[in-house]
Amino acid sequence: MIDIAVPGFGLLELTAVVCDFNGTLARDGQLVDGVPELLARVSRLLTVHVVTADTFGTVRSALASTGCDVAVIDGPDQALAKAAFVERIGASGVVAIGNGRNDRLMLASAALGIGVIGDEGIAGEALSACDIVARNIGDALGLLLEPRRVIASLRD
Repeated sequence: MIDIAVPGFGLLELTAVVCDFNGTLARDGQLVDGVPELLARVSRLLTVHVVTADTFGTVRSALASTGCDVAVIDGPDQALAKAAFVERIGASGVVAIGNGRNDRLMLASAALGIGVIGDEGIAGEALSACDIVARNIGDALGLLLEPRRVIASLRD
């Protein structure tokens, strides 16, 4: 669990992180360098879930050794399915990390939404739904490992 008291924003009592895969943790279906190590560090504090459409069909093999919970979302309503996943595990304790248009609803429904620009960029609607935007996944996960960065970004 990570507790972060942010003046003017509120108390974040985080128990889980829900990440998109492609464009967030991975580039072209392959994990970004350093992600397994960062996920291992974050998983000591939060339960790590990866919710993805799995565009390249690589999520299960790429994350096999990380211990992350993986949910592959099929169908036309991926944005709704991702948001429903966040709600199902308890949105008030979730930090969501994503970059795509289909991440916008989970970013908005989570207690803390972090957008990742990365090599794919970030969809405008996802950007509008974020509380914080990070340059890359390393910076995004680093916010969870050093919560004072969250306070610095969100305090009033």
